[in-house]
Parts: sequence; structure tokens; C-alpha cells
Amino acid sequence: MGNVYHLDLDKKKIRGAKIALLPGDPFRSQIIAEKISETYGTVNEKLAWKREFCTYFAEIKGEKILVTSTGIGGPSTSIAIDELAQLGIDTFIRVGTTGAIQDHINIGDVIITSGSVRLDGASTHYAPIEFPAVAHYEALNALIEGAKKAKVKYHVGITASSDTFYPGEERYDSFTGYVLRRFQGATKEWQKLHVLNYEMESSTVLTLTASMGLRGGCITGVINRVGIGKITKEALKTGQENAIRAATAAVECLL
Repeated sequence: MGNVYHLDLDKKKIRGAKIALLPGDPFRSQIIAEKISETYGTVNEKLAWKREFCTYFAEIKGEKILVTSTGIGGPSTSIAIDELAQLGIDTFIRVGTTGAIQDHINIGDVIITSGSVRLDGASTHYAPIEFPAVAHYEALNALIEGAKKAKVKYHVGITASSDTFYPGEERYDSFTGYVLRRFQGATKEWQKLHVLNYEMESSTVLTLTASMGLRGGCITGVINRVGIGKITKEALKTGQENAIRAATAAVECLL
């Protein structure tokens, strides 16, 4: 098998890796790989960067790991997962950032998604909307243990996973300031249903992996909360770092 088209990877390049960490931001791939190297005293190597897909190779206790960015949203995430699965990856952990919608969740906490509200479109091309977007129990348990090991405050529950950052997450600070009627009041409804947060990729990750018989999980660092306002550099740094530390520790539990 030659290179998969979008990721510019082949089986030889990934060297038998079975686990992939999936940030959204391509620049975060390097940050995660370097954190792994620093923590475990191993090397890391950039394998490819094509479009939004940046892949690094790293090792955790002898286990080969890929760190591949997915870009923002479901369509590009589905490409990354599908092509990595074609190469033999069987475990996918999204490592990202999120906005919390519950008052008891603070900036810097991490949210471990047990299941997602499928507000996206990409996942429906792999399984009908009745199919649940759920984390694999081994990935879920590993992320909980990873958060404990990293001493990061965590919350486990349901995530609303939207195709859009502005209307789908009921944000009124967009160009028009208008949110379609179907989304007006949505945040209050999700809060009443005990949904923890908004983000944009988990429903795709969890639907694809569950429907393909693979292991999938999602952990995100909280960088803002409904009503707090703009995302600060400090909040972004804290949320990102905590999610990375917990996810990296979780990989040990999956070996």
C-alpha cells in the first residue's frame, strides 16, 4: 500500500504504530510530540505535513505513537481517521480544547467525553443518526486514569459536537450576530440535559471509531465558559497543557 492521499503517510513511515493522538491544530502536533519526548526521554520526528494534517512520530515506553492533526470540524477529522485506519491505527484519542456550558466546570479543567450529541454532518456519512457517538470503554477508562495521574481536575459526560463554531454553539458574536431559530435557546436546553461542553470533532471521532470496531476517546481542556467572554492566551495555554498531560498519561493505560 502506498501513501494515503491526504495524510501523505504509508505503513513504512508509521513503523507499526497502533495509537494516534488527534489534536485539531497542526501546530499542536509538535507540542504534543515534544511533550512526550520530554516526559519519557524519547525522540520525536515529523513525518508529514500536508494541508491541515501534520503528523509526528513519538514513543511512550517502547510503544510507537502517532500525533496527527485533524483540522477543525468533522469532514477533515473523518479523513484523518479513515486514512489512519487504512494504515493500521486502531486507537484514536482526540486531544483538544473546549468551551464549558456548566457552571461547576472551570477554566483549565478537562472534559472526558463519554458520548456526543451529533450536531455534525460528517458522522452521518458513516452511520445513521440513530447510531450513538460513544467512547470505547477502554479509552474512557484510560483517560480517567490519565487525568488522575496527571493530577488534573476532570469531568466525565456528554459533549455537544457542532459543525459550526458560531451558530451551532449559539454564539452571537459572529458577523451577523444572528443565530438560526433552531439553535436559539439550544445552550439552555443542553444545560438542562446535563451536557457539559461544546466542541467540534468528538461526534465524528466517536461515531467513526465505534462503527468501525476501533477504540476512540476524547479529552479536551476547558479554555472558556458560557458568559465569561473572549478566550485569553493564559486560558488557552492552561487548558491545552492539561489536556495534553492527561492524554499522554492515558496512553500508558492503553498499552
